[in-house]
Amino acid sequence: MSIDFLTELILQYRYWILIPLSLIEGPVVAFVAGMLASLHYFNLYFLAALFFVRDVGLDGVYYAIGHFGSRTAFVQRMLKKLGITPDDLERVRILWEKRPGWTMFIGKLSYGIASAFIVVAGTVSMPLRTFFKYASIVAVLQYGTLLFLGYYLGESFGGSIAHMISNVQYVIAFAALVISGYYLISWRMRRNLLKSKEVEKTES
Repeated sequence: MSIDFLTELILQYRYWILIPLSLIEGPVVAFVAGMLASLHYFNLYFLAALFFVRDVGLDGVYYAIGHFGSRTAFVQRMLKKLGITPDDLERVRILWEKRPGWTMFIGKLSYGIASAFIVVAGTVSMPLRTFFKYASIVAVLQYGTLLFLGYYLGESFGGSIAHMISNVQYVIAFAALVISGYYLISWRMRRNLLKSKEVEKTES
């Protein structure tokens, strides 16, 4: 979904479209909504609360799926997506126990497989208090940064939607740069984590 089309869609439907769109593409929607908040189309504090509840709530759902449905086909597909076999679960459980913050951070920013990471946390029964503690911290860091960057971009266009639209090519270029950087970092994190897991396998 292109940035310009997404912006037009959000402008047309405002708050009504934010929740369904955020479930499809949360980071991109947060960035665009932050940009529009600087132009007074949204309340920034409402956006911060919305994306926080959305993110932590979804994490709770995926955790429950992993915890209560560990034998289901869906969970097995999630494990396969990460390259985790039943024999690996104990090693993964230790990883969540020893480095919960770092594992949560890498998992949540791993574009395309973030939900699988959270399902695995439920599968290995990560303590709920620890899980929600780090899920909340990462949600604040992730969406706080995206909202701030979007807001900053909107402010740089002088608080005018007409001005922003007339310079839409620069908006799209900046947004593409931010989002591409976000996805590149998440891809590298995922790659390094999976590589380290392969090294652990060969050593054991």
